[in-house]
Amino acid sequence: MTSTPARSAEHTAVLHAPPERAYRLIADVTHWPLLFPPCVGARLLESGPDFQRIRLWAVVGTEVRSWTSLRELDDRALRIGFRQEVPSPPVTSMGGHWQFTADPGAPGTTRLVLGHTWSTAGSDTDADRIAAALDHNSDNEIRAVKSWAERPEDPSQLLFSFTDRVFLAGERRDVYDFLYRADLWPERLAHVVHTDVETAVQSPASAGADVQTLDMETLGPDGSTHTTQSIRLCFPGERILYKQTTVPHGLLAHSGEWLLTEASDGTHVIARHDVALDPSALVELLGPGADLADARRQVRASLGGNSLRTLDQARLHVAGAAREGAV
Repeated sequence: MTSTPARSAEHTAVLHAPPERAYRLIADVTHWPLLFPPCVGARLLESGPDFQRIRLWAVVGTEVRSWTSLRELDDRALRIGFRQEVPSPPVTSMGGHWQFTADPGAPGTTRLVLGHTWSTAGSDTDADRIAAALDHNSDNEIRAVKSWAERPEDPSQLLFSFTDRVFLAGERRDVYDFLYRADLWPERLAHVVHTDVETAVQSPASAGADVQTLDMETLGPDGSTHTTQSIRLCFPGERILYKQTTVPHGLLAHSGEWLLTEASDGTHVIARHDVALDPSALVELLGPGADLADARRQVRASLGGNSLRTLDQARLHVAGAAREGAV
């Protein structure tokens, strides 16, 4: 297999926003599934004052792929360097940087530079394909950062997370199976009308997760139905990460996680939701005078309520499984 010469590229944009605001969007990887459409999951593996080791899952072409990256953060220079630990073939190395620089001639304006340096092994066709994909992805990432940084609301006003913790008196494998078998939810959950599930079994490319695509039609408290699509990363017996690729009206993005921990007498479940509010839908959904605090309360009640109802049914399911096992 032949090696092609190393390549480099820079993608730039002018942001009508302070550089610190844009920098924070990239520094906090936990919000990336809400900011970047291809990003399905992001996990902070290690961190220190000026470094991070992260794992990402993202849609690449028609599949979900995962990789780990090392990042160096310079809060003063507003610069983040990154390097993939083990690039996916035909890429043999991949690194780069984000740089946010204030324009001294235009207060409140930022010059953003996203730079990459990479090399590949294989044919020139492979190298050109990687270059084209990187160019496409970089443009989309910069557009997303520009859109979020330039919003009239600070991103911290729109992005928020919450969790519910529930104990179930059943074995972890039974709880996980209930959450994993979304194809059976119309039979098990009153608020789920229909589901369509496709599963790709775990592979090294997905870092050991089964990847599910879930189309779901749910019933709202007012009797209306809502159709959403999600990608789910299912780690057997442990956790299910998910991201809605189509979201209910009122949200810009929604992702979350079911985390299961085994105890001597049952299973602890954490249901986490990460949400990006759509401020343009406030009046339509909540009426005149509604603010973002009202929206957070409404979304908290709606999404949290669905999770708790799901876990209530899981409680009945695992109790039944325990009784059958005792017979």
